Amino acid sequence: MTGSADEPFITAVKPLVDAMGGEMVPPDEAGPDDVVLAWRGADVVAVRLPQLADSLDHILAAMERKQGKPLADLDRKAKQEVVRILEARGAFSVRHGVETVASALGVSRFTVYNYLNRDKGV
Repeated sequence: MTGSADEPFITAVKPLVDAMGGEMVPPDEAGPDDVVLAWRGADVVAVRLPQLADSLDHILAAMERKQGKPLADLDRKAKQEVVRILEARGAFSVRHGVETVASALGVSRFTVYNYLNRDKGV
C-alpha cells in the first residue's frame, strides 16, 4: 500500500480518511464500494467508507474529543450548537439519528426536535 514515493500522498489524505471514519486498505484489496485513490498515475490506496450510522458515532466521538468532555456534560447552549452542527452534516438523515444524538447529549428526542425547530424559527 505504501511505497516511499507515495508516502507524502498517504500522509496527506490520512487525516481526511480518519475524520470521516474511513479505513485505508491496499488498492488490490479494494471492494466494489471502496474508493481507489491514484497518485502520479498509479493506484496507491483504497478508502473504505463507513456506513452512515457508523459515521454518526464517529462524528459524535470526535465532537466529544474536541469539547474535552462528554457531550451530555455540555450546557444547553453548547448542546444546541452541537445539534446545529450535526444537522448541517446530515446527521438526522441517518436512521435513528435523532435517538443516537439524544442519547449522546443526555436529552430526550423531544429536546433534540426542539433544538432543530428553534434553529428553523418554528
